[in-house]
Amino acid sequence: VDAFAFALQDMGVSKGDRVALYLPNLPQFVIAYYGALKAGAVVTCCSPLYAERELEYQLSDSGAETLIALDMFYDKVQAIRDEVKLENVITTSIPDFLPGIKRLLAPLKGIKKHPCPGSEDMMEVLKNYEGSVPKKVEVSYDELALLQYTGGTTGVPKGAMLTHYNLLVNAIQAAHWLFTAETDKERFLTVLPLFHIYGMTTSMNAPIYLASTMVLLPRFDVEEVMKTIEKYRVTVFCGVPTMYIGVINHPRVTKFNLRSIKACISGAAPLPMAVIKRFHELTGGVLVEGYGLTEASPVTHYNPLELDKVREGSIGIPVSDTEAFIVDLETGEKSLPPGEVGELAIRGPQVMKGYWNRPNETAKTLKGGLLLTGDIAYMDEDGYFYVVDRKKDMINVSGFKVWPREVEEVLYEHPAVKEVAVIGVPDPRSGEAVKAYVALKEEYEGKVTAEELIEFCRERLAKYKIPKQIEFRLELPKTAAGKILRRAIREEELGKA
Repeated sequence: VDAFAFALQDMGVSKGDRVALYLPNLPQFVIAYYGALKAGAVVTCCSPLYAERELEYQLSDSGAETLIALDMFYDKVQAIRDEVKLENVITTSIPDFLPGIKRLLAPLKGIKKHPCPGSEDMMEVLKNYEGSVPKKVEVSYDELALLQYTGGTTGVPKGAMLTHYNLLVNAIQAAHWLFTAETDKERFLTVLPLFHIYGMTTSMNAPIYLASTMVLLPRFDVEEVMKTIEKYRVTVFCGVPTMYIGVINHPRVTKFNLRSIKACISGAAPLPMAVIKRFHELTGGVLVEGYGLTEASPVTHYNPLELDKVREGSIGIPVSDTEAFIVDLETGEKSLPPGEVGELAIRGPQVMKGYWNRPNETAKTLKGGLLLTGDIAYMDEDGYFYVVDRKKDMINVSGFKVWPREVEEVLYEHPAVKEVAVIGVPDPRSGEAVKAYVALKEEYEGKVTAEELIEFCRERLAKYKIPKQIEFRLELPKTAAGKILRRAIREEELGKA
């Protein structure tokens, strides 16, 4: 990190300059991230899944002048280089940090360095600056550290301005929620993408704060994950529901020893209680649902890490030093009592400064000292919070409100259902109707009908909430972090219409 920070400074990177990372989960990501911060720069992370247009947008919007990229992505960088302000491009290769023998054998497996003319090689840079100590940069706690772009699920991506204080506080909040975690003794499975704020905080910053080992995996593969947990005796595994669902439904799950797992946090989407219970049976570890959003660095809520205190369907209670409120949907100013549904609002030290160069968007989201999340929720008498759905995902059936999450939770109770997404589709009689997209577990494919699932819902839901249509898919579209994309399904449905 010191060598890389010094190298960046020598390349002309000054305090406040934006440095973009275009990397998967590799040691190079961790080095570049902390090296850039130590040099006084502001980091912005680009998804490895980006198309050229998306990469160009983020580099232009953030004003990044330095980019660290995987050589496999270099063609995209070259294609847009004349359109953006890049002055420095540093490239790295997957084999660079492999142990000696694996690095030598990598070409035999088709893993080789790609030529990247016009760029600096990261390994050469680190070698040339080995032992160097970067110039100390005075950075205030409330100065910008990260421009983290929202996933774009709500329109054009916006850069959330997160400070050094935001990131540090949230790493500490996440680490201390893992009350069983011991400094210098834990092993975190870092399979959540580090370019995503959830992975960055829970699977990199929190482990670093706890002086823990990080076991890096560049992508999620169920069998590879189980092998890794067994081999490295992983103790903490932060992920998304689709990951845990994949593990518990794998036909060979009982062949692996997963008993080293102590604690797992699930975020980004609802976590069915059936998954929590089955995961505990298989691993002995406690899996709980949490909640967060990019604008809050991201963690704001967790269920307690004790199974008897987990509330089904709940995102839990606010993390330390964090206040949460349910406010009215019309003005966002009136606080509502327990049991009433409204918009979830947050106040805490992890809340962003605002959106980069977007004062109007900032004013809509940060009101009266509160972060308005856009999520519809309620709080029970004991202070547990429940997200009903996204404000814009509500389905209007003949004037009745239907929240997709409620219908999805019911379908997840059916033993054949692996993944589900519910949206509203145009209907001539009721305005909108409920439609469910379902991916079945492998052993049930072709054996369960739409009528059977509709009947299952009929026994558990009010008439207007029952899906009118069910469409089977082999898999559902997801973000890079594994969150099911209702928006993509909705756009596809509108295209059909």
